[in-house]
Amino acid sequence: MNTAEIFAGHLDQHLRAASAMPALAGPVADAAKALIECLGGGGTVYTCGNGGSAADAQHLVGELIGRYRRERRPLRAVSLAADPTVWTCIANDYRAEDVFARQLAALAGPGDLVAAFTTSGDSANVVEALKAAKGRGAKTVLFGGAQAGRAGVYADCPLLAPAQSTPRVQELHTLMLHMISEVVDAWAAGELQEGWT
Repeated sequence: MNTAEIFAGHLDQHLRAASAMPALAGPVADAAKALIECLGGGGTVYTCGNGGSAADAQHLVGELIGRYRRERRPLRAVSLAADPTVWTCIANDYRAEDVFARQLAALAGPGDLVAAFTTSGDSANVVEALKAAKGRGAKTVLFGGAQAGRAGVYADCPLLAPAQSTPRVQELHTLMLHMISEVVDAWAAGELQEGWT
């Protein structure tokens, strides 16, 4: 196999997965509405994930605190994957499965929202995070793969990327978080039309 074949294979897989995204327009809009309700009510968006999904979790927080495309106020958001000291403390003193759930037990409550990223839907610490979030009365958004896995049980807004491989799922997660960021950004800048849903 040569590089041209490798690149062509990736591009073909990406295009096939992306072509199925119009079916997710409604769920993505629902997730954006949930974020707006959280932020508009003074809540905080918490995000989590592992590896590349941790990067996606931090990406969403960056778009909310910074900005997406408009000048507007910073929005309340925290990535639970960003603090290695807290992460390793909890993993060492308790279990790796507890690293997000324990933070949420301390921080999250009604009016908040937890956006969790897992390509498999079965990452133990993400499942525990969503379970803890629901137990604390927070709303939950799951960025998952084609199957929701165990995390789907605790998802108020499941965003299931129509793909099987981790790279394709993560690419679609980025697309969805950009779509959500666009809507939230427009809302925060006062540009979102009434009755947009």
